[in-house]
Amino acid sequence: MNLLNMLKPAPYVEEIQDAGEVKKKYKYWRMRIFIGMYIGYIFYYFTRNTFTFATPALMQDLGFNKADLGILGSILSIAYGMSKFLSGILADRSNPRFFMAAGLILTGVCNFLFGMSSSIFFFAVFWGLNGWFQGWGWPPCARLLTHWYSQKERGRWWGMWNTSHSVGGALIPIIAAFCAQYWGWRYAMYIPGSMCIAVGCLLIYRLRDTPQSLGLPSIEKFKDDYPSVCHEEEKEISIKQILFEHVLNNKYIWILAISYFFVYIIRTAINAWSVLYLVETKGYSLLAAGGCIFWFEAGGVCGSLVAGWASDKIFSGRRGPVNVLFSAGVVGALLAFWLLPYRLPAIDFALMFVIGFLVFGPQMLIGMAAAELSHKKAAGTATGFTGWIAYLGAACAGYPLGKMAQEWGWYGFFLTLCVCGGCAALLILPLWNVRARSQVVKAEEPGVESLPSSNTVEA
Repeated sequence: MNLLNMLKPAPYVEEIQDAGEVKKKYKYWRMRIFIGMYIGYIFYYFTRNTFTFATPALMQDLGFNKADLGILGSILSIAYGMSKFLSGILADRSNPRFFMAAGLILTGVCNFLFGMSSSIFFFAVFWGLNGWFQGWGWPPCARLLTHWYSQKERGRWWGMWNTSHSVGGALIPIIAAFCAQYWGWRYAMYIPGSMCIAVGCLLIYRLRDTPQSLGLPSIEKFKDDYPSVCHEEEKEISIKQILFEHVLNNKYIWILAISYFFVYIIRTAINAWSVLYLVETKGYSLLAAGGCIFWFEAGGVCGSLVAGWASDKIFSGRRGPVNVLFSAGVVGALLAFWLLPYRLPAIDFALMFVIGFLVFGPQMLIGMAAAELSHKKAAGTATGFTGWIAYLGAACAGYPLGKMAQEWGWYGFFLTLCVCGGCAALLILPLWNVRARSQVVKAEEPGVESLPSSNTVEA
């Protein structure tokens, strides 16, 4: 089997007719695949953030300045944002078992090559390639979550998976900083890179493609959980159909993408600037201020879980209400964090927890809504496209927002973030009652007519 054949979607096999066997296999494979992609995405975060925590030792060793290394951060963001969209198109026509594994192995290789380099040119090349292969992680997960978990339960599963962002973000500072302190910055690249190569090989063993490739019925048939009364046959569709019919000409995807832009400005800005804000305005030590990022990430874990549960249980699979309420709520949390005049660590950290809780809810659910409001076979492309727009917002949280804080002070900084939260809420408000579009035919019901593909949804 050559590489191109391995990357093709796995073919469907004859469906198992024994209901007991189907139930047993679904239970086994759903948990096995979930654990595999959860661990896999944690390690994607390892090789995405190694450079950040190796920077001080690297600057001391090679004499680069902040401007030199700032270029590398920009290259990573640009390459990652572009790859997230383009690899989404490929992932929808690929086997996630090999696609996600290949990306993780290649990011590990890029980290290893980065650690072997000493010139800014090769740093830029290998870090740009790392950003590109980083984009191979999210779309396969979107494909797996869409195919293995039905609409009424997907919010909870997607929310649990989304905590892998925070787990990876919390672990890598410890690993990279330890390696850099005791063995030098190069080992802060070698060791996480080697770990990712090993875990990438593990993903090949753990993951599989669609349920039908294992002889199982579609998740909608198994759970009797169909998005609407009208269904269309589930089959592979062309890249042209994926891109133009179900993503670029889908008004819901554009609404979600633009709202994602504003959410990511807030998420990235809090990560990048909150430590400096606490040090400059409230007199925190660098170590104490750094603790706020821990509480931000901890709030993110809880927010992802609660947002997924609420969209499933309270709003019956509608993602819009949670996205609107969380995006509006973060405006109040940001105002409280900014306007609190005194140094009160317990309250400051509690507010950082609340901000993380409210930001990571829509950060997770907007991507999931994009997968549900496009087409089951276009989930990777839809989430990749919205992710690309989101990372344009992340880029705006860097130099542009820093310049604004420099010229207008922290007043301008927090006012901008509050406006972003309000814009995100207002953009998503028209999607309050929108549910997932119809995607598959309920085969056991005779007389149900298969309708042409459209971008209509059930309201």
